[in-house]
Amino acid sequence: MAGDLSEAVSVFVELRPRLFGIAYRVLGSAVEAEDVVQEVWLRWQRTDRTLVISPVAFLSSTTTRLAINVAQSARVRRETYIGPWLPEPVDTSNDPEVGAERAEALELALLLVLQRLSPTERAAYVLREAFDYAYPDIARILGLSPVNVRKIVSRARKHLTEDQRDSVDAAEHRTLLQTFVAAARQGDVAGLEALLTPNAVSLSDGNGIRGAARVPVLGRARVANLSTAHPRFWPTVEAEPVEANGRGGILIHRDGRPATFMTVAATSRGIHQVMWVFNPAKIAAFLQSRTRHRSVAALCV
Repeated sequence: MAGDLSEAVSVFVELRPRLFGIAYRVLGSAVEAEDVVQEVWLRWQRTDRTLVISPVAFLSSTTTRLAINVAQSARVRRETYIGPWLPEPVDTSNDPEVGAERAEALELALLLVLQRLSPTERAAYVLREAFDYAYPDIARILGLSPVNVRKIVSRARKHLTEDQRDSVDAAEHRTLLQTFVAAARQGDVAGLEALLTPNAVSLSDGNGIRGAARVPVLGRARVANLSTAHPRFWPTVEAEPVEANGRGGILIHRDGRPATFMTVAATSRGIHQVMWVFNPAKIAAFLQSRTRHRSVAALCV
């Protein structure tokens, strides 16, 4: 029994990054994804593993189905969210693709677009595009026909706008982000406008917290002005470069404590989306994700 449990732990630890990656992409929440992975671990412990032909298939199926269930209930909760809702950023410095074979559906802007899809559509797209599951395998996981799965994935792809399909690479993204922050610090509105596309939008996720815009700010001029609207803001904070969701981000510290996360989405035409996360719970989730790869003990709690 001890040897069997040891093997079960070994298998689960090896697959855990993939399981978290599936759940996180479906949910857009690191906290909810961790809860799903923890529940999968408990079920894996209770399962008669001698009957499991493929641990990968069993654990992936269980994770996907649980994530879909959580996503369906999360949609109701998010209807009462105050202001724009953004996915929780996760630290990817140790695992640039968060367990996936490809990094698809990991950037915050793309995760936000995926939230417009139904949980089942989201899961089908994620399994196919990020983890390269075969259509018959996805069909078995979702309880659908391979033909229907192909149609679902095709529809999901069509929801992606040109901006999401034409993102700059990580190096160019980091350069644009650094240039944006430097211009904002200097109050250089003209410099910011030069970086932004005409239809740029700024989204502030604060769930009602003071200082966070409760509606999207639209247009190059308004976004540029918003980014420098508080002359005393930038001089009173420290900006720490971080890696989140496979891209550069900025963790803003106030009075020595992390208070805000910000990043941008950009194409060769410029920055089209500026994202600010003020919600303390999401900042805490990001900080926790930085230690996620360092602790395996939490699996068995």
